[in-house]
Amino acid sequence: MKISGSIYSDNKRPLKETIADLEAHQVDLLHVDCNDNPSVFEDIADIRTWCKLPIDLHIITKTPEKYFGLLRKYPVEYVTFQYEELPVDFKMPADIKGQKGLAIITPTDVDAFDKFSDFDFILIMATIPGQSGGVFDPVNFKKIRKFKQKYPNKNVHVDGGVNGEVSFILRNMGVHTSVSGSFLFKAASVGQALMDLTKREIVSLFKIKDFMIPREECPVIDFSQLNLKNILEQITFGKLGVTLVENNKKFEGIISNADLRRTLLQNLDNIEGMDTKEMINRTPVTILDTATVDNMLNLVREQSFPVMYLPVLNAEGNAVGIITFVNLIKGEI
Repeated sequence: MKISGSIYSDNKRPLKETIADLEAHQVDLLHVDCNDNPSVFEDIADIRTWCKLPIDLHIITKTPEKYFGLLRKYPVEYVTFQYEELPVDFKMPADIKGQKGLAIITPTDVDAFDKFSDFDFILIMATIPGQSGGVFDPVNFKKIRKFKQKYPNKNVHVDGGVNGEVSFILRNMGVHTSVSGSFLFKAASVGQALMDLTKREIVSLFKIKDFMIPREECPVIDFSQLNLKNILEQITFGKLGVTLVENNKKFEGIISNADLRRTLLQNLDNIEGMDTKEMINRTPVTILDTATVDNMLNLVREQSFPVMYLPVLNAEGNAVGIITFVNLIKGEI
């Protein structure tokens, strides 16, 4: 996951000094907020003479057309317009360079992106835009999942309330870029804050249920439907590489790609006579929905084998979701 340093969140130093600090600590992008202020482009022009870091520009305006000429004169690598302020007939000129994004605030549904599906990414404002230091609203975890399901080839950027714990969760969810402002500059140093945003040791406040894939979005198969065709369909179309197995809503275990292959290999000479219940892993590593991120990491570390997913159970032992680590692995490569 890339870190985009919000340059105007540092109000204690000259801009040039802030940029030099961010560059020295190898931040990935420079996030520039433009609250209907064309003079921001003067800073962009200066930044281009100071460093080669990509610029991540977020424009909030009711009159986007007045910025088109400036974007042509001072092209940026990423340009985002705030959805709630845009006129209904807004169109981005085709000759504007850079990746295009649409920013939405927490109350706005990700379906707003449908009119802008030619854009490259969505920017989810997880706190109130323009208010540095806000708290991340966990409802945005669900929005991220929904957007990635609907637009699997589009990127997700997140701005607001991203600390070390939230950063870990966002990496696990496959978020492409996280904007960081007050967290970067209120730390002892930018370097320390960046380490906190990418470290694997987490002090946790969020619960697993806050960001798990909920059961209603998971592949689930009941004993009454446990035939080879249904198992293959659940694993394939569920896109997690695993399916939950239940018996009248009671959690019985999981069937993963590995379980499927193992059972098929053991029954190659008698596929028709194979008992599909042999595929079930009845003792998978599981975690409670009330556990914390720290609990989860400790649980994974205790295992002698790689953990790719964790079924999430409630206090009654019923499956309520899944945690998958596929996106985290991709993000760490």
